[in-house]
Amino acid sequence: MQILRRCACNTSAISRVFRVSLYSTETLTSTPPEYSLQSRISSAIDRKVSLVPALEQWRKEGRSIKQQHLHRLIRKLRTFKRYHHALEIYEWMRDKLYFHVKAGDVAVQLDLISKVHGLEQAEKYFNGTPNSFRTFQVYGALLNCYSQKNSLEKAETIMQEIRDRGFADTLSYNAMLSLYSRLGKHDKLDYLMQEMEENGISLDSFTYCLLLTAYGDTSDIEGMEKFLMKLETDPFVNSDWNAYIAAANSYLKADLKEKAVEMLKKSEQYINGTSRRFGYEILLTLYTAVGNKAELYRIWNLYKTMGKLFNSGYVCMVSSLLKLDDMDGAEKTFEEWMSRHKSIDFRVPNLLIHAYCNKGLLEKAEQLVSRIIEKGEGPTLVTWDILAARYHDNNQMEKAVDTMKKALMATPQGRKPNPVTLRACLEYLIEKGDVEEAENLIRLLRERSLVSANDSDGLTNYIRNEEPGSNSIAQMLWDHEDLDADAIVNLKQESLS
Repeated sequence: MQILRRCACNTSAISRVFRVSLYSTETLTSTPPEYSLQSRISSAIDRKVSLVPALEQWRKEGRSIKQQHLHRLIRKLRTFKRYHHALEIYEWMRDKLYFHVKAGDVAVQLDLISKVHGLEQAEKYFNGTPNSFRTFQVYGALLNCYSQKNSLEKAETIMQEIRDRGFADTLSYNAMLSLYSRLGKHDKLDYLMQEMEENGISLDSFTYCLLLTAYGDTSDIEGMEKFLMKLETDPFVNSDWNAYIAAANSYLKADLKEKAVEMLKKSEQYINGTSRRFGYEILLTLYTAVGNKAELYRIWNLYKTMGKLFNSGYVCMVSSLLKLDDMDGAEKTFEEWMSRHKSIDFRVPNLLIHAYCNKGLLEKAEQLVSRIIEKGEGPTLVTWDILAARYHDNNQMEKAVDTMKKALMATPQGRKPNPVTLRACLEYLIEKGDVEEAENLIRLLRERSLVSANDSDGLTNYIRNEEPGSNSIAQMLWDHEDLDADAIVNLKQESLS
């Protein structure tokens, strides 16, 4: 196999496939009633709230806690990316219950520590692990930590130790193949594939998907097709819908739409059971990329035969129809979603609000926001940000300021409103001479912990004493000292596109 080396290997397509397969719009409370501890734990939605009090209370009530139930809960928390909580349960198990620890537990904890506290702490944990626990699982977990953090030198070092210990398997090679692919080191891909073949290490479906994507990213369609034939004749690996999705993506990049559709049809043949939801959502996205509206609706109709319909499916469908400029279809799908759901997942209406704003249909966007508010739902930061940016673009600055205040009030922890729109609102108020309203915006920034005390004071002093038009505001908003003219333009375009 020779993968062309003339451009960097981008594994985003296959990464997207595997990320989607782990994503769920269900909540943790959807578990069977017998796992009431899991139900109780799931109520701690705030990731900053400790789970220990809930665990301790459960014990005080005289209820039993089985290790397998806690392991199941940890798996669920990891699926929902609540890594801090998953690690917290492991630590509580260690300190309070003294459950028997296996190498698999050490491997999972290593992964969680890397995600929560970083590589350095993960390495300390590994170094403190007794040799008897340093199995292939634990070494593999450390290798994955390095691979996920793109720590090439350390990954290569631990991979060599894995070889020396006789632990090398398909999973360890996949970790290195993923790392080299992200870094565009195609010669390493060739070398690893040859090594796997020489050592009798088989490829699995992930290996095939990864390398099919690599061929496509380097525009080696002929090589990809030969490799796909290898998959189809491999007696140890069943053909997988993800592999055909990877091939379809590669054809799309080469603008070979007919061949892409052929791959999508093949992929559909292997989508069944629990994979239907994720598979259909990916097909919706890719048929949109092909521009085939008939196939888009056909897959959507199949999706709706599953019974329970997920918000993520409606997000895919509404987004797809808008990309195909089918506003009527998008609106009908949205109304169908509204009729089925009592609570609002703002990802769905935000798509229409964004589309209305881009088409200059501000009144329709405002009406939709009002309709949602009438249902008792509070719009999100994204909703207000979209409107504020369009008001700014239309020079309706009074509305932009009012909407920016709502955006600030709706800003969740770790998020920030668009700095370009915010800067424009502050400068408008300064030029207008409305210092009090400008200070109200700064107060909201401070209350939401979006600026430091020093920057808050600096912005206030600037508003009271300085002339508008300099870059001082941009420099003080969230440490955007590096916001040059091009960055400002890019941010504005992002907010309006």
